[in-house]
Amino acid sequence: MADENSQEQAALNRLAPAPGAKHPRKRLGRGIGSGTGKTCGRGHKGQKSRAGKKIKFGFEGGQMPVHRRIPKRGFSSRRAADWLRLPTGALAGLEPGEVTLAALRAAGLAGPRHRLVKFYSSGAVAAGYRLVGLAATKGARAAIEAAGGAVEAAAPAQQPKESSS
Repeated sequence: MADENSQEQAALNRLAPAPGAKHPRKRLGRGIGSGTGKTCGRGHKGQKSRAGKKIKFGFEGGQMPVHRRIPKRGFSSRRAADWLRLPTGALAGLEPGEVTLAALRAAGLAGPRHRLVKFYSSGAVAAGYRLVGLAATKGARAAIEAAGGAVEAAAPAQQPKESSS
């Protein structure tokens, strides 16, 4: 034990950065032969050659910046992010009986950000499950009912809105 402790201390005093990880500071304005004399690598005149003010990221000298020139496309609904889609095969990991959002969270199938769950038909349903407050597609509903289960419709507030476009 004492021998291991002394080895750790000996190793700590020899810690050093990896070879090539550290570079010497570039010494600017130290004569014409240094390669960075006179203008210090900044070139002649212009906004970037001056000391003081920085140019904020994305600024293009007054020209309309690229992030404002390009067209904006698409739409991301925060409501859609709350929905969790699960295959019917995921029910195999649960005890037969009543399946709720709390039961899915306890089993690790749903996270805290998921408020709404919808099952789709993929995978076999072996036992009788009763989905309470959870949505299911027509195919998933048929598979669950064929296995002796039932799907109690989710509350109207939980149903996703159909997009009009």
